[in-house]
Amino acid sequence: MDLFKKCYDFTRADEIKALGMYPYFRAIEENEGPVVAIEGRKIIMAGSNNYLGLTAHPKVKEAAIKAIEKYGTGCSGSRYLTGTLDLHIELEERLAKFFNTEAVLLFSTGYQSAQGIIPTLVQRGEFVISDKDNHACIVAGNLMAKGATADLLRYKHNDMADLERVLNKVPKETAKLLVSDGVFSTGGEIVDLPRLVELAKEYNAKILIDDAHSVGVIGKGGRGTASEFNLEEEVDLTMGTFSKTFASLGGFVAGKAKVIDYLKHHSPALIFSASPTPASVAAALAALDILEAEPQRVKQLVDNANYVRNNLRSAGFNVLEGRTGIVPVIVGDDGLAFQMWRKLYDAGVFVNVFISPGVPQGRQMMRTSYMSTHEKVHLDAIIDTFKSVGKEIGLI
Repeated sequence: MDLFKKCYDFTRADEIKALGMYPYFRAIEENEGPVVAIEGRKIIMAGSNNYLGLTAHPKVKEAAIKAIEKYGTGCSGSRYLTGTLDLHIELEERLAKFFNTEAVLLFSTGYQSAQGIIPTLVQRGEFVISDKDNHACIVAGNLMAKGATADLLRYKHNDMADLERVLNKVPKETAKLLVSDGVFSTGGEIVDLPRLVELAKEYNAKILIDDAHSVGVIGKGGRGTASEFNLEEEVDLTMGTFSKTFASLGGFVAGKAKVIDYLKHHSPALIFSASPTPASVAAALAALDILEAEPQRVKQLVDNANYVRNNLRSAGFNVLEGRTGIVPVIVGDDGLAFQMWRKLYDAGVFVNVFISPGVPQGRQMMRTSYMSTHEKVHLDAIIDTFKSVGKEIGLI
């Protein structure tokens, strides 16, 4: 058998391209935040995770430029050896203060963070127990832990009764880590953290929450899921990314100093990866400055998302419930999803299309997401375009 046979047998993307409906890898030529240029024309962006609209903020861009001028373009080493800058330490200390925790450790990407945390902490004879809808980075981290002989169990999405059923399979004295997204990246739901915390206490488990889509979106001043429920002292570890609210690239984990120190000295994903670039760290620091100085951006983001959510639901669309920056519109069929995406795109609105097997059959969707910098003219254009296309294809 030829190793590459599977590659040549993969034709699904080519088939969608031939129909002119391929929505992926579209090159953005200019990025102003709410409006981008693609294929030479202006498109309203309703699919970005740039929640606070900071990727084009002058202070963020200036900070990145100055960091390159001072430190160069890269660190050429891991944090463990020659790759630590004073910028890295400054951002870790600032984030620890922001999240009201003892310590923070940076990773080079958000995706890498889960792989740096989960298999490092959960080892032979210990359990990782994970929501079935957790992000792919958590799935990868779980599998790495399982490959290192840890035990892996999963429970139904955000179903605390099923979590308790799973926990009952494991002796209480056995070490275990409960892992969940804070805001789930596909549907935008918020984890039932109060009940998760109760179960963790009852069954002797530690908690890791992925706040990639939570920071800058929920919680006091955008401080994430634990803050949203006043449970900062009850969540053991919070991980996140700089590629969304913080307008940059990289990841982090926040928690007790001794746990962070252990990760710092044992996590292969940290020890054997080049450290985050100076420009990335400086941009994240500048974005944190803005978030702290302008917390009203968080409210504006949620207000914008709610405005679209309510209007699309009123128009007859099947919109998942939520109160975050993610507004998913259910289409329910792969072909119809591609068709709708193309018509929205041609009409000047860019969204993300989620199809099977990335989502279950019947849950194919237009996953839209919003920014604090979307203006009412942008939001109304998105709503009107959805209505027009929805009627044209018989969705409403």
